[in-house]
Amino acid sequence: MPHIAAFIAPVPTDKKDDYLAIARQLGPLFRKYGALRYVECWGTDVPDGKLTSFPMAVKKEDDETVVLSWIEWPDKATADAGWENMQQDEAMMDLMQQAPLDGKRMIFAGFDLALDM
Repeated sequence: MPHIAAFIAPVPTDKKDDYLAIARQLGPLFRKYGALRYVECWGTDVPDGKLTSFPMAVKKEDDETVVLSWIEWPDKATADAGWENMQQDEAMMDLMQQAPLDGKRMIFAGFDLALDM
C-alpha cells in the first residue's frame, strides 16, 4: 500500500528560487532511497484561519509563504528504511541544512494511501 510523507513549512517568500534549487537536488536522493514521487507546492491560496490554518500551524510570518510537500513511497517499510538510510547520507544532510526554512516550524507526518481517484 503506498505511503505518503507530507510536510508543510514556512519559507521566506524571497527565497523561493533557493528553496526550489535545493528541492531539485533532493528529489534524486529521495528516489535513490526508494521514493516513487516527490512533489513541492508553493502556496498561492493559503488563507489565515480564525481557529486553525496552515499559516497558523507553522507560525507563518508576513514575509513567508507556506509550502506543501509530499513524497510517495511504495509502502511504509520502504519509507522507514529510506528515512533511516538518508540520515547517514552526508549529501542529504548537507542539502537539508541549506534549505532556507525554519525546520522547527515544519510539520510532517506519514499517511497510508486510503483512496486515489
